[in-house]
Amino acid sequence: MRIEKLDWLAENSRYTERMADQVGKLCRDMTNKAVADAMHLHEHTVKDLDKLYMQKWLDKTPKPAPRVIGIDELSIRRGHTYRIVVSDLERGRPIWIGGEGRTEEDMDKFFAELGSKKAKHIRLAVMDMWKAFRNSTKKHAPNAKILFDKFHIIKHLSDAMDKVRREEYKRVSGKKERSFIKGQRYTLLAHQENLTLEGRESLKKLLAANKRIQTAYLLKEEFGQMWGYRSEAWARKFFDNWKQQLKWQRLKPFEKFAEMIEKHWDGIVSYCQPENKVKLGFVEGVNNKIRVIQRRAYGYRDEEYLRLKILTAFLPR
Repeated sequence: MRIEKLDWLAENSRYTERMADQVGKLCRDMTNKAVADAMHLHEHTVKDLDKLYMQKWLDKTPKPAPRVIGIDELSIRRGHTYRIVVSDLERGRPIWIGGEGRTEEDMDKFFAELGSKKAKHIRLAVMDMWKAFRNSTKKHAPNAKILFDKFHIIKHLSDAMDKVRREEYKRVSGKKERSFIKGQRYTLLAHQENLTLEGRESLKKLLAANKRIQTAYLLKEEFGQMWGYRSEAWARKFFDNWKQQLKWQRLKPFEKFAEMIEKHWDGIVSYCQPENKVKLGFVEGVNNKIRVIQRRAYGYRDEEYLRLKILTAFLPR
């Protein structure tokens, strides 16, 4: 007995490929429940057909040969369960989601799938300061420069600012002094142009009332100049002067931040080179879009479904 494959029949043999395509296209913009109601199907059937549609879509998409990659981690559920997301920053889309955590061995799986020939063509890898990502990239993509993501660095600086705020709240004893500090986390971390008139007034009062917070805030704002330099020598001079201002200020969180910058200097100063000024916000944008997908309950408990949703969400329609 011979079983003949019919091209018009989907892998789910109860439905045609045309039906799977129709369901998949609707699932781009609608929830599975809404599609199930509109098509008079069970939600599980909608998900199965959507998976077939997305896999077919990916199979038709040319295999990536990236020159600039972004590496980040994805939290898929509570309890520190992570997967790695690798994006092609020049094409503006994720190209790989995998691993069973965020170890060096997990990152190695991406390069194994990409192949050594394509890995050698990677010229730049943007990532946070996680050592496992860095080690794997250096091992498999020897021609790639490492660039630490600006937004992760800014987050570390914001954390240092907030630690100073909390330390000062504990240190001061007067009710009036504490009232200036309490609830001002956003005020201190936001850009001044994003603050309301009320927020600017609160910031002005806080900085006038607490000298340590004022010093920390001015240092935080000044550090932003770092990203404007095109010369590594001038960037180094700026950072040395910035670090010098920390002397005698008793700002331990900022001192730790400066030590971190010093330790990872090569991967930070690479940002000065014009060819490295890529879309660094894209990696964070990917994470934001992933969170939207998860919130819309697309079936993220099914990891393969989540992977397909993310990989196809950035493909041109």
